[in-house]
Amino acid sequence: MTGIETPLILYAKLILLTMVPFVLASQGTMLGGRTGVFNVAQEGIMLVSASIGFLVSFYSKSLTIGVISAMLVGGLFGLALAYFTTHLKMDQFVIGLALFFIGVGLSTLLPKLMIGVTLTPPLIPTLKDIPIPLLSKIPFIGEIFFNQNILVYGAVLVSVFLWWFLYKTSFGLSLRSTGEYPQAADSLGISVTTMRYLTAIVGGALIGIAGVYLPMVYTGTFTDGMVKGRGWLAIALTFFGGWKPINILIGSLFFAGIEVLSYKVQVSGSGIPYQFLLMLPYLATILVMVFTFKRSTIPGFLGQNYDREKRSL
Repeated sequence: MTGIETPLILYAKLILLTMVPFVLASQGTMLGGRTGVFNVAQEGIMLVSASIGFLVSFYSKSLTIGVISAMLVGGLFGLALAYFTTHLKMDQFVIGLALFFIGVGLSTLLPKLMIGVTLTPPLIPTLKDIPIPLLSKIPFIGEIFFNQNILVYGAVLVSVFLWWFLYKTSFGLSLRSTGEYPQAADSLGISVTTMRYLTAIVGGALIGIAGVYLPMVYTGTFTDGMVKGRGWLAIALTFFGGWKPINILIGSLFFAGIEVLSYKVQVSGSGIPYQFLLMLPYLATILVMVFTFKRSTIPGFLGQNYDREKRSL
């Protein structure tokens, strides 16, 4: 390994580490949107999942139980979104914002109730890298791609699985049809309600894992507002990726690269204002959306509530 390769490897590894919250939150958004359920509560779900996942891990001494608890919290928020929009036919955007504020509030309240205010923040162990035998020994590539923590591998595998599931299985075709033309899907015997509940819950669970990833990998503790807009960026990333799993995975690498670049410039002593560096990921998002939004395809029934009774009139 040369001196030139070492910083390249570190930079590439950081990008893969940083992409995970983007990938999982965006895939969760995409999955719900494929049946017409448009979730805009990502930021709140990620925060409350990070908070509860951290607290459970801290008291149980188990990161695995913490991840499972975060999945359950995210799934519960997804269930709430599906219930209010599918059964009660309430506006998806309004319900999403309400869930966002609930998540933000709970994420601040629960740590204060269970731990209180301390001079030194409680810590949990962070996830360790798991080298894949043989593959991790490949020069350069092995160190970057095959010497990561389990959630990095999981994010990539989830993306590949969702691509296969949506485009290579009959169930995936049925699922996509409910988000494109639910009337036709309903007439073929596909339960639009079941599909919406399923994708909203699973999508919420993925967003929950995206949230708990932050304290388990980045900091080892929970801090207020630690998601820092990644939930909102996940929505833009889903549009950028055209609601397709592999495109979202590729787009996540780009978004992660911008975030890592902003951190690198910040610590390099370049003199660029800190506030501008904080803006950089969002500025890149706006520029990307300007050039790609018109070419982005979205599910035809995205954000709309399906009413079977009205269809039959």
